Amino acid sequence: MKKKITVIGGGFAGLASACSLASRGFEVDLLEKNTTTGGRGRSFSAQGFTFDMGPSWYWMPGVFEDFFSRFGKKVSDYYELIRLDPSYRVYFRDGEQLDIPANYEALRAEFEKLEIGAGSRLDAFMAEAKVKYDVSMKDFVWKPSLSITEFMHPALLRESIRLDLFSSFSKHARKYFRHPKILQLLEFPVLFLGAKPSGTPAMYSMMNYADIMLGTWYPKGGMLKIAESMTKLAVELGVKIHTDADVSKIIIDGEQASGVMVNGSRFMSDAVVAAADYQHVEQKLIDAPYRNYDESYWTKRTMSPSSLIFYIGVKRKLPALLHHNLFFDEDFGEHAEEIYDKKSWPDKPLFYLCCSSRTDDTVAPEGMENIFILIPVATGLTSTEEQRKKYLDICIQRIKKHTGEDISNDIVFYQSYAHEEFTRDYNAYQGNAYGLANTLKQTAILKPRMRSKKVKNLFYAGQLTVPGPGVPPSIISGQIAATEVTNYLEHH
Repeated sequence: MKKKITVIGGGFAGLASACSLASRGFEVDLLEKNTTTGGRGRSFSAQGFTFDMGPSWYWMPGVFEDFFSRFGKKVSDYYELIRLDPSYRVYFRDGEQLDIPANYEALRAEFEKLEIGAGSRLDAFMAEAKVKYDVSMKDFVWKPSLSITEFMHPALLRESIRLDLFSSFSKHARKYFRHPKILQLLEFPVLFLGAKPSGTPAMYSMMNYADIMLGTWYPKGGMLKIAESMTKLAVELGVKIHTDADVSKIIIDGEQASGVMVNGSRFMSDAVVAAADYQHVEQKLIDAPYRNYDESYWTKRTMSPSSLIFYIGVKRKLPALLHHNLFFDEDFGEHAEEIYDKKSWPDKPLFYLCCSSRTDDTVAPEGMENIFILIPVATGLTSTEEQRKKYLDICIQRIKKHTGEDISNDIVFYQSYAHEEFTRDYNAYQGNAYGLANTLKQTAILKPRMRSKKVKNLFYAGQLTVPGPGVPPSIISGQIAATEVTNYLEHH
């Protein structure tokens, strides 16, 4: 008889885990509280517009190819990938803008224009970033990080030195460059997905390698295509997917999770993978004696930003915009301080604008554009509709200032999304959007454990455990959890 596994959460980690376990011959039930799978990678449609609700950057394409190849598939079996060129546009405080070309030599020339000698220093910076990327993706990112002994192999210890774990990203970047625009370009992934550059290990220059060398891509039809493809694969592999299935309790008998309760029904299990919000699972779904961490542990964690997001339909074309646009026209350091130190709403926020209809005419009615605006903000805040509209007005005025496009009278659809919605839809701790920040004290074995310390067959996956936040790490997390489950069940 097949052993039964219950996966809680139908986001990227849950789908990856479910696919991996089903392919190994287990009977898998995937339980998703929302009406569709995809988690933060869902989309919605209204008035002919289609909006990706969360992730909109497609980086590290090799992770997606590697995932599908494990099942004898290719990305191209499911969706068409388009490489963006320029990758994105940045608007600066002095009114200037810079398009980031997909071609490395063209980017090198742009760096040289900004700072004499920066082109050759970019070569050195990227060579080091490639080492970090290769080492991380080959040796470190696939570790379950359950014990320090996983990293005690002499070769791994040598490689860890090359990762530059104990220097900050801020100091590392400034060893190579001085021009503030170059530094902002290199530091922006850190602000949007982690912590302040001064608190992030230098190893995360690997994200600059992912950005500059591996490229920025777009799946035609939107980022939802990833979740749709993983869901289709899961069904092909025999996973039973249950939507509108809000788990109320993990049933624990002795040291074993025997099942979960959903809408009054019990799903029996030989193992459980919790790919929902880790803190929610521990504090709400299991009794106190079986938790890895108490509430005080979570209050001391450094969270990645939450987000204030606007989904906007505009009734005309906006030729002055690219697909991806970064408005860095206010003080970078001040906004980071408001997110991480003051935990306050920003006075002069940086923001990101995605207009995927510039690339894809299927996501907006003919002659119109869909706009996604995201402001990184501190976790744990609350907002009113009046406050949200205030920030939308700020963004509209700055879009007008830098692009000449005044959309204030052309908006035909509007919806906002922030902490309250992240909590409602994903049980997100403090309304977090990205999980834990990538600080040294929250890396590898210092992240929340993937395996329960007290329940032998309970495992965790997703952005609050290893390897960390983002779509590719979440897909990897689900696969690592599946391997841990398999190893456990093979011996019990």
